[in-house]
Amino acid sequence: MEAEQELDQMKEEGKKVVEVVEELDQMKEIEAKKENEMEFLIFDKYSTKDVVVEDTGLKRYISLDSRLMLKSHGRTNTEKFGKAKMNILERLIGMIGVPGHRGKKHKIITSQATGKYQSNTKILLKALEIIEKKTGKNPIQVVVKAVENSAPQDEVTVIEYGGARYPQAVDVAPSRRISLAIRWLVQGAYDKSFNKKTKIYEGLADELIKASEGSSGESFAAKKKEEAQKQADSAR
Repeated sequence: MEAEQELDQMKEEGKKVVEVVEELDQMKEIEAKKENEMEFLIFDKYSTKDVVVEDTGLKRYISLDSRLMLKSHGRTNTEKFGKAKMNILERLIGMIGVPGHRGKKHKIITSQATGKYQSNTKILLKALEIIEKKTGKNPIQVVVKAVENSAPQDEVTVIEYGGARYPQAVDVAPSRRISLAIRWLVQGAYDKSFNKKTKIYEGLADELIKASEGSSGESFAAKKKEEAQKQADSAR
């Protein structure tokens, strides 16, 4: 009799466990459906769901928030480390309009730097389409990989001691690593297109693809990264 009662109890407990597992599976399915419903495609084209940031030092600073329109209206600029909350593509769009300086003097390298958000976004969209056709990969993953491969880990600063100035190698902060990488990628794109038949969006697509492959011979950004790290090694 006792053995039969124990068997009955075990059966009941087994049924309860099965019910709990089924409830958990149902909850997971509901959550998965909600996630799929709430996911936005960037520009209504590209998903960031499977995009992976492999560089552990940059994971917190490369934002891949899924938004239909990448325009923060400068809201993140008022916060400390606000750039880390800005989508990486929006930062790239902003840099297309203001490619930055070369050395101490500003070098004119483009007639495209109008600062208009719509014009810069069109350039990036066309570049992403070219990347998707040429590589067959998610273009956002290619952009992230290009930034990772172009972000320097060391650079040189100048310290003054006893009236003399010395170069000193320093580690680069993650946020600055991304800023330098994006600047060099855009400058490389302009070098490929300024006063040439190549269009700016074609130059940008080519630069991103070459940088994502780590080709320092053909990518301006990868070459600049190598130069910065070699200078830092010689200043140690």
